[in-house]
Amino acid sequence: MGKFIRLKKGFTINLKGKAAPKVVETDQPETFVIKPTDFFGLYMPKVVVNVGDTVKAGSPLFHDKKYENILFTAPVSGEVVEVKRGEKRKLLEIKILADKKVEFEVFKKYSVSEINNLGAAEIKDQLLQSGIWPSLVQRPFGVVADPATSPKAIHISAFDTHPLAPDYSILFKGQDQFFQVGVDVLKKLTSGIVHVNTHASSEISTVFSQVKSADVNKFSGPHPAGCVGVQIHHIDPINKGDVVWTINPLGVIQIGKLFLNGVYDTSRVVAVVGSEVKNPQYYKTYTGASVKKFIEGNLNQDHVRVISGNPLTGTSIGKDGHIGFFDHQVSVLPEGDYYEFLGWITPSAKKISFHRALGLLSFLSPASERVADTNTHGEPRAFVQTGVFEQVTPMDVLPTHLLKSILAEDIDEMEALGIYEVIEEDLALCEFVDVSKHKVQEILREGLDLVQQS
Repeated sequence: MGKFIRLKKGFTINLKGKAAPKVVETDQPETFVIKPTDFFGLYMPKVVVNVGDTVKAGSPLFHDKKYENILFTAPVSGEVVEVKRGEKRKLLEIKILADKKVEFEVFKKYSVSEINNLGAAEIKDQLLQSGIWPSLVQRPFGVVADPATSPKAIHISAFDTHPLAPDYSILFKGQDQFFQVGVDVLKKLTSGIVHVNTHASSEISTVFSQVKSADVNKFSGPHPAGCVGVQIHHIDPINKGDVVWTINPLGVIQIGKLFLNGVYDTSRVVAVVGSEVKNPQYYKTYTGASVKKFIEGNLNQDHVRVISGNPLTGTSIGKDGHIGFFDHQVSVLPEGDYYEFLGWITPSAKKISFHRALGLLSFLSPASERVADTNTHGEPRAFVQTGVFEQVTPMDVLPTHLLKSILAEDIDEMEALGIYEVIEEDLALCEFVDVSKHKVQEILREGLDLVQQS
């Protein structure tokens, strides 16, 4: 039995440039990358390939020295053309020049009846060898799941409420069988419940609404209702000592394909969106794809910021960048590198603001889509307590006090104020509405790292 949960706190950012409901098949990008920076909790990635090596989809590229059995594998087949490093030889990415046709490493295939008889150890071994394991994220801290642990529950968020978010019924259309098998496999990794958390809309995809051997929970309300951390908080909160795993629907589908077909299939549908995209729509590609072919000749202007992910939590990658491991969208916004005299205080119907005093006229037509650039309209200043953080956080957490405890490096206070329940995406709205212009997500990650290392 699932739950129905109605959330009232939050704020939905309605931007212009949502993807048209069509999926385009185009020539595949030439290069694909895997970036260790997409994964939290890695100690020291160790590369196991050299430039010039030929790999298949599912071939190991690197592993973490602390967890050598967790392999990070190639999303496509081709030639390794670059191992990019940064300061102190930090591994930034491994780039592959892709084959025209993807070839796969072959893993063991199972029938549905055989899957039902598998044990947790055998399942973990298959997930670790294939490279799908990093799709499992462990709460607290939002790190790659530890294979030695057993979670009290596994949560799958089956909808997204971020700005310009793609429609999951389009992303995962026709994947019912693989999703069901993936859920059946995950069920064997926990003594608790597998939760599939959907939107309360009557238009839920059958991929999620008809799933068996899982609790289907329904949520309604503004963003961040689609964030899995918020969902966990309202279903079964995380306390100190608890371990919960999360995984996105694509990871579940990949698990299903791995056990049924014996391959690590990273094919995915990606939404290219934003006010500066001429034709915002969906494209078929693979994990880690270059965005160049999707935006070349498809922009209204050149002075833009290209983001892998959504405008709140995504990463700026440039026009020659590559899509992140967990991202289903590429957002293109106008670059906001300009000075606006008293711009923050001038009433305007164009501005998007949670504060009525700053974006008063925008409240006259809240459903209208607006164009937003990347300008923060101000610089960092004293930490002003306005109570607004609590108005956009639908959790029993006090964000203002939590962030101040992090700045003070008070671990006991952080624990008491609920740091185990949140990661960056859960408090990203606080950064958006913050009149003090603090980098809330960066501050939170510093606190998470401090508590994890203590």
